[in-house]
Amino acid sequence: MPQVSTIVLTLLAMIAFAGNSLLCRIALEHTTIDPASFTAIRLISGAAMLWLVVTVRGGARTGAGNWPSALALFAYAAGFSFAYVSLPTATGALLLFGAVQITMISHGLWMGERLRRQQVGGFILAFAGLIGLLLPGLSAPPLHGAVLMLGAGVAWGIYSLRGKGAGDPTRVTAGNFLRTIPIALVLGLLMFEEMSLDDAGVGYAIASGALASGIGYAIWYSALPALKATTAATVQLSVPLIAAIGGIIFLEEAVTLRLALASVAVLGGIALVVVRGRNGRA
Repeated sequence: MPQVSTIVLTLLAMIAFAGNSLLCRIALEHTTIDPASFTAIRLISGAAMLWLVVTVRGGARTGAGNWPSALALFAYAAGFSFAYVSLPTATGALLLFGAVQITMISHGLWMGERLRRQQVGGFILAFAGLIGLLLPGLSAPPLHGAVLMLGAGVAWGIYSLRGKGAGDPTRVTAGNFLRTIPIALVLGLLMFEEMSLDDAGVGYAIASGALASGIGYAIWYSALPALKATTAATVQLSVPLIAAIGGIIFLEEAVTLRLALASVAVLGGIALVVVRGRNGRA
């Protein structure tokens, strides 16, 4: 793939990932849709879009993915939606991203990977940044929402780890999205009394599922083969920043000093872990 195309696709994917946070927060803040309904509609529309992508590419329509991964995907999507009832866009994106990366790095350590001194320092810095963000104070995010988002990040980290070597990533993701639909419908039934829908909220949920999730993942997986492992990991550091900019522009959210310092610690710490040398080798 030409370098310019790789750069453009990567940028579009990062915007899509950040767009999930923005679309969810806008829907839950400015429409009447409830988080369970947002989750269900997002997963259904994401499954439909990914199924369409796989079909157009000539892949099989069924037989991809597995139930444990689908459960992890659902846990991420549900925790994500319920967390954004109370969390600002930038804070949610930072907690999610930090939890995902720390989960995956911790798994590597558990499996016997060894970190250099610089990487150990980065891991400690990133973890300290998350703790600092959650410490009590006027600018601390709501604890309930923060815990839900951290749980969503852990679930996405597990989902990502399970997806390594599972086959064509777009096809596998499509299969896992399809498997989340009955789980999401059960959640909707359990929370039927709190169900609330409006046209705008449904539209944001469909955009989150079909565009930011379905098309976003397809674009990312198209660009991924042309990226080095460290480049792929490092470029995702831009997602919380893009989400923060979107929150400022579209929701007039303020960036507190605590959030700014935590962002520097978390993103900087993770960068120290994933970038192992000037030559960029993984």
